[in-house]
Amino acid sequence: MDLGAPLSPTPLSTDKPITIAILAMGGQGGGVLADWIVALAEASGWAAQSTSVPGVAQRTGATVYYIELLPERQGKRPIFALMPAPGDVDVVLAAEWMEAGRSMMRGFVTPDRTTLIASTHRALAVVEKEQPGGGIADPTVVSDAAEIAARRTISFDMQTLAAQSGTVISATLFGALAAADVLPFGRAAFEEAIRAAGKGAAPSLRGFAAGFERARQPAAATPEPELPPEHRVAGSPAFEALCRRAERELPPQAHRFARAGLARLADYQSLNYAQRYLEQLSELLALDRQCGGEARTFALTTQAAKYLAAAMSYDDVIRVADLKTRSTRFDRIRTEVGARAGQLVTMTEYMHPRIEEVLGVLPRGLGQAIEARPGLMRRLDRVVNRGRRVRTGTLFWFLALYALAGAKALRPRSLRQHREEQHIAHWLAVVTATVPHDYDLAVEALTCRRLVKGYSDTHARGLSKFDRVLAEIAFLTGRLDAAAWLRRLKQAALADEKGVSLEGALATMHSAFQ
Repeated sequence: MDLGAPLSPTPLSTDKPITIAILAMGGQGGGVLADWIVALAEASGWAAQSTSVPGVAQRTGATVYYIELLPERQGKRPIFALMPAPGDVDVVLAAEWMEAGRSMMRGFVTPDRTTLIASTHRALAVVEKEQPGGGIADPTVVSDAAEIAARRTISFDMQTLAAQSGTVISATLFGALAAADVLPFGRAAFEEAIRAAGKGAAPSLRGFAAGFERARQPAAATPEPELPPEHRVAGSPAFEALCRRAERELPPQAHRFARAGLARLADYQSLNYAQRYLEQLSELLALDRQCGGEARTFALTTQAAKYLAAAMSYDDVIRVADLKTRSTRFDRIRTEVGARAGQLVTMTEYMHPRIEEVLGVLPRGLGQAIEARPGLMRRLDRVVNRGRRVRTGTLFWFLALYALAGAKALRPRSLRQHREEQHIAHWLAVVTATVPHDYDLAVEALTCRRLVKGYSDTHARGLSKFDRVLAEIAFLTGRLDAAAWLRRLKQAALADEKGVSLEGALATMHSAFQ
């Protein structure tokens, strides 16, 4: 080459490329999806370029893959950009619903040109999980925004279809992209791009076909979410008779929650225990009617149907052992990890019981006798209170947990049951004393049960905050905005684990009324 010779410029194509942005998290196959699109275009005689900018971590930021496609022009080199520009993206593929929302926030989705293809399933972020309650972002906000921001939206649960096909979500996204008819390539070309990649082609093709067919179907209305009854009691004659009784005795607004509550308690303990729940609801309904509940759509009875069942089915070591040894759990885990027939799957559980949990399952008298001896409590706690890694797939640990799960017949006489019943009785006494004077405040008092959840330390913290909030009802009674203030306290208690927000809300409330 003569380096002194003048360079002859290479003509650059100024045609407008097709621009595609993919937002995917680690493990969702976003890079594979980008490779398929590039291979698809190049096999069809197009020029293509893909780039990627990784997120900060697997769930604190999705990787953005950016692709530009342009038909090759003889003697001309295409001009490609390295990153998507707001307002200049033709297709956005989002592998999770909130990532679709972030793509709109970043300006990638515009009503004049962008086709948004997104999975409606959720992969919760850390900030959503760490709050004791109410931390999950509202998906309807994304749905409403998509109707305005995108020229066209194709959305459905692509993760479930992928799992059913034995593949990852990139395959169903690729199928939905083919069905959208936004690229000038036929279905066969898409499928050939998958086959050319080689590894895992068969399940990827199944996922592609499932995504393609589902995207071609008209959008279905989102059904009202149901509270499914537990599989162990659903359909039994005695259980169905109990449900029919609930439908006769309770107002229609409470039927859905009452059926779910009956199923939960019959599975948790027994049908007799579920019947006690229904009898308690009937007593509350009578009070509800006396206090004008019919004009308020029986809000007191409806909320009681929901939260009383949760209170009566508290988590103890018996419940934990029961859930960990159910065959449905083993089947679910095998499905989640993609285990094939004949493959062995082992599970290691981390368990860290406290002496309080152990004493809770003992008969009331024995448990109280041990609690009354602090020295014995400390010695037993040194033995019990340490972390253990338990392999529930082994015969020894499975039988140990299975035997513990079978001890629920002893639960009615246990120390923990006695204390839970005392706590529920106090809670309902506060509610019944409040409802004749302030119906809305009584309803809020019922919903405060949301604060109590979980097991061990988590349960203790939630119970402490619940007691703090419930104690303020006496202070609030008689004020016109009492229900609103109790609601604020509940929301503050749910805002963080340690109760910092609750302390601030209590201080604000007391200073406001001084």
